[in-house]
Amino acid sequence: MFNKMLTKTLVTAIVAATAGTTFAADATNWPSRPVQVVVPANAGGDTDFNARTMAKYFTQITGKSMVITNMAGGGGTIAVSQVQGARPDGNTILFAHTGQLVVNEVSGLTEDSFDVLDIACIAAVDKGAVFVSSKASGIKDVKDLVDKAKAAPGTVVYGTEMGGFSHLQGLMFEKLADVKLKFVDSGTAAEKVTSLLGGRADLGAISFGVVQDYVTKGDMVAIAQPNAERNPLLGDIQTFREQGIDMVMDKPYVIAFPKGTDPAIVAKMAAIMKDITEKPEYAQDLEKAYKQPVSYYGTGEAIDLLKQTRENYMQYKDVLRQGGK
Repeated sequence: MFNKMLTKTLVTAIVAATAGTTFAADATNWPSRPVQVVVPANAGGDTDFNARTMAKYFTQITGKSMVITNMAGGGGTIAVSQVQGARPDGNTILFAHTGQLVVNEVSGLTEDSFDVLDIACIAAVDKGAVFVSSKASGIKDVKDLVDKAKAAPGTVVYGTEMGGFSHLQGLMFEKLADVKLKFVDSGTAAEKVTSLLGGRADLGAISFGVVQDYVTKGDMVAIAQPNAERNPLLGDIQTFREQGIDMVMDKPYVIAFPKGTDPAIVAKMAAIMKDITEKPEYAQDLEKAYKQPVSYYGTGEAIDLLKQTRENYMQYKDVLRQGGK
């Protein structure tokens, strides 16, 4: 009887050890098939571009493809839920920015924080955003903007997506400059451009690559970039700090897996992304499309940055949930 029990125990231990070894081997061999990348945005925008550019070089490095699935709607909550509910086998990932992973929680669009997923890394950081004014507004720089907003509070029209990332940019500027803007829901980036060109909005925050031609023609004025230091790819556009407003607001793009994904897979994805960022042609792609320099944060740094970002944004929770009123 004892021998039978001992034999059964040994067999169980061997099976368990073998299963663990097999799982580790699977992680080491990842990816073994195409990986689905869920992007909480429509095709053609900055998030989609960064995801597709990553996918191109991921295939070069691994020999396996990435299938981009655009899943706009719900401010990104639909896409996040899709990845949350996926099997944690490494074959489904989320590619999103802090608007979808942090701002949505701050605005009350979701109760979930970014930690409902396993964060792999920050793949890139959008440092190509600028505040632009319409030609009709007559606003030439930050001083003009502040003077006009103080002279007639609530009259400078800020076009945005209410409850989203650009909305929070406007709220942050309001607080730091001690002014009051008029927030108007202008919809997508393309719709925001239309509002600015039509004189229905005086001000907006948008990627410079989208408005560069209009700035060059004089139809808009790029008044400031919300970066800690100048992004040289934006030319001579000054930062807010240079113009007396201590405003810095980056937009990192995050790669995340369903909770419970093997840490070896998460680590391998982070390592692959780091390899991608070291390719000169990758840097050229980012510069050409969105005036975006190469940025990368490994897993630990990425989580720390997301925590810090969440803490910073939470001070705007009440006003963001009230629609900026």
